[in-house]
Amino acid sequence: MNPPPAIHTPRRPALSSTQEPPLIKWVLIGVAGLFAAVFILLPLVNVFAQAFSSGLGVYWQTLKEKDTLSAIRLTLLVAAISVPLNVVFGVAAAWAIAKFEFRGKAVLLTFIDLPFSVSPVVAGLMFVLLCGVNGLMGPWLLAHHVKIIFAVPGIVLATIFVTFPFVARELIPIMEDQGREQEEAALTLGASGWQTFWHVSLPSVKLGLLYGVILCNARAMGEFGAVSVVSGRIAGLTDTMPLRVEKLLNSFDPAAPFAVATLLALLALVTLGLKTLVEWKSQREEGPI
Repeated sequence: MNPPPAIHTPRRPALSSTQEPPLIKWVLIGVAGLFAAVFILLPLVNVFAQAFSSGLGVYWQTLKEKDTLSAIRLTLLVAAISVPLNVVFGVAAAWAIAKFEFRGKAVLLTFIDLPFSVSPVVAGLMFVLLCGVNGLMGPWLLAHHVKIIFAVPGIVLATIFVTFPFVARELIPIMEDQGREQEEAALTLGASGWQTFWHVSLPSVKLGLLYGVILCNARAMGEFGAVSVVSGRIAGLTDTMPLRVEKLLNSFDPAAPFAVATLLALLALVTLGLKTLVEWKSQREEGPI
């Protein structure tokens, strides 16, 4: 008896990730591109156009002013202090949350996310109520001649507060996905704790760490709300670049505030470029799925 003939089922075409018509796809792309152009690209172009509206000489003269140079130096100093401290905190917090189980883990996660839910102005006010002359620690600080509010330490503290989630939040999911197998294998082979950390754990999260540092640095240099409360806005002493832009804007100089703003805009562009580079390298290392 001959076997029945094989039934050939026609192959179905591969389904795409969405069944939306091409028209809807291009409409959505066009709307997204329009919003990006109107609310991001156009204001950015306007900043540079206004900065150079009075000529290149006026632009450089504004950047060479004593108070502007002081604001630039202070911004770089605050970032140079707050970013490394946030790296130490972020790595330690991510390591503890991803690698260990302990009481209060949810509370620690809540504290890490707190700056995302608290207004920067409120954060600055908290430091004033804590370290100000009439604050909780004010009499002790005054007796020991320690000045925090309306001085550089207050600016650093406020900046650290608003930026400390960035590194930790980038590292926590990466460390949780990796698990503990690599570290346990290294320890089994005789590596010490520090050797395991420097040669196994840290290299495996280096791109996530770099990504967090980039975002942290950008926020540190561009912070306005918390810094404006604790700094006192003393020209030449406690003005950062964002505060300097506001002062120049209130002086009714048509080009000066935009000249300083171009430095922050360039920082944003560099941050975006580094972010894109890190994502590209991360995708290359992961390889095709």
